[in-house]
Amino acid sequence: MTMFSDDNERFAYFMQKALEQAALAKSIGEVPVGAVVTRNDVIIATAFNRRETVRSAASHAELEAIHKACTVLNGWRLWECELYVTLEPCPMCAGAIINSRIRRVVFGAYDKKAGSCGSVINLFDLPYNHKPEIVGGVMERECGEMLSSFFKDLRKKKNS
Repeated sequence: MTMFSDDNERFAYFMQKALEQAALAKSIGEVPVGAVVTRNDVIIATAFNRRETVRSAASHAELEAIHKACTVLNGWRLWECELYVTLEPCPMCAGAIINSRIRRVVFGAYDKKAGSCGSVINLFDLPYNHKPEIVGGVMERECGEMLSSFFKDLRKKKNS
């Protein structure tokens, strides 16, 4: 088990791991969003966006990581787990977070168009049966820059 001196150190460490997953997505032409699920400060699942690769709207990094974590733990309740993701979860992913009972969501960049942890709406404020803790803006600059550079490069390709 990795030992951390405080939450900020823990959050940065695991967000860096999520950024590594985002870089893998970027390397295959996917929108660079990465996710990591931990339990007791041990990584149990990693994933990145695969929507284009598998041609599925549901292949967001968070859903892929949650699915893998459920498989590893042999159950759907992830109440002892934390999810680290480089981009604020959308409504679909927020729903999966609620349903899987993840205890804390740590995200990097805010998503002003689809973010459902405070940017557009905070779905966790609604009267659902589970309310995870939310920590936003962890390594926000690094996470945002990876997304910005991806879309900038994509626009260049389309215009050339």
